[in-house]
Amino acid sequence: MELQKGIVGDEAILPALPVAVRDAGILPVAGTVCRRAREVGARVVHQTFRGRADGAGQAINCKIFAIGAKRRAELGYEPTDAGRPGAELVDELDVQPSDIEVPRMHGMTPFTGTELDAVVRNLGTRTVVFMGVSLNLGIVGGALSALDHGYQVVVVRDAVVGLPREYGEAVLANTISMIATVATSDELLAAWAS
Repeated sequence: MELQKGIVGDEAILPALPVAVRDAGILPVAGTVCRRAREVGARVVHQTFRGRADGAGQAINCKIFAIGAKRRAELGYEPTDAGRPGAELVDELDVQPSDIEVPRMHGMTPFTGTELDAVVRNLGTRTVVFMGVSLNLGIVGGALSALDHGYQVVVVRDAVVGLPREYGEAVLANTISMIATVATSDELLAAWAS
């Protein structure tokens, strides 16, 4: 989820997020999980945010969206606007032609207002595996939505992060663990191997 250059890279609107991502080492882990998923025949689906250059269709109804709108007003764009380098997925994911990208242009969670449920359901998916950012908002919202849509949910502990990092760990322990299986990448890869 949202492992895009404009979210976890140098242009991020929350400068602390790329630092936390680097410190936690989640990009190489996510890349390894994606590669192994492809090898075992699991489909890799990237949920991204791609805004319009004019910002149309995006509400400014919370603090994080207001930060983005301020950035657009100051610079004339947001890093994840369609066609900008920041909208691209990070190199570590080694995106392949078999991968599917499901972008959204508004909102906070991956299932709301997108084709994500139809795409994964039509693939015959029963379990979704979440990696990315952040444990503050998107991963929690995505996991709850996936659960509500009837999927089994797995969150890869060493491929997610929140701000501050201690808060993210508390979210994993006290929220995510109640609605999903929390597994390390090694545990997930071992399960796929068996």
